[in-house]
Amino acid sequence: MPIASLPDRAVLAIAGDDAAGFLQGLVTCNVESLPAGEARLGALLTPQGKILFDFLLSRTAEGFHLDAPRAVLPDLIRRLTLYRLRAKVTLAETPLRVFAAWGTDPRGPEPAGAWLRDGRAPGLGWRLNAPAGEGPAPDAAAEDFAVHRIALGVPESGADFALGDAFPHEALMDQLGGLDFRKGCYVGQEVVSRMQHRGTARTRVVPLHYPGGTAPAAGTPVTAGAKALGQTGSAAGDRGLGLLRLDRLGDAVAAGETIEAGGIPVAVGRPAFATFAVPGTA
Repeated sequence: MPIASLPDRAVLAIAGDDAAGFLQGLVTCNVESLPAGEARLGALLTPQGKILFDFLLSRTAEGFHLDAPRAVLPDLIRRLTLYRLRAKVTLAETPLRVFAAWGTDPRGPEPAGAWLRDGRAPGLGWRLNAPAGEGPAPDAAAEDFAVHRIALGVPESGADFALGDAFPHEALMDQLGGLDFRKGCYVGQEVVSRMQHRGTARTRVVPLHYPGGTAPAAGTPVTAGAKALGQTGSAAGDRGLGLLRLDRLGDAVAAGETIEAGGIPVAVGRPAFATFAVPGTA
């Protein structure tokens, strides 16, 4: 059971009598149905439906924790403060450290409820938000968790899609439990719902395999002939992720064209959890 500390993540505490309703009316996931012991993917969108911030949301005795990229946490707090108005809600950055574990269930030796099941994909593992000095001793690096995440086909903001530019479907949030299509309105909901019901998500993050053994740098254009398909994202060894136009990929597959990234041959895959089709895969 590897355990890694994730220093690039930070935890925001949201509490108060109106915390649940406040979040339910803003974020993409269903806050009211969130069970204890789960970290659920969610996001705050622009009115145009693009991802401003993404995070893992979990319940606490006082309210909720948002496990988010450390670099954007101050902006996330400012944006939530703008929406707070007269709601009885407090927002506070915490000194908690974030840990990830995968493989064997780690919940036995920890206090009840401390470890949270990462609800994004089967096999991804667990999360822990722990005070400094009270967390487990890591025996793996954050890079090791990235290898595990990439192998499962789970994207991460900043590495595989750009905040402020990508739609939730492009970042696979509909596949990873981050979108609820039965809850009430939230910011950007109309665009997300329209994309879901019309099936207009042409761009997706998908797994990439580099048979030569070396992945190109993140952001390298993925091409087929003279046509641009998208760009590469995070990678580990000969495996990576890429944000690609699936319709253009389908044209390239049908034409028998070689798919490359910076001159390196690429094989495109499909995540095991995905319900959408990827041209050229089973």
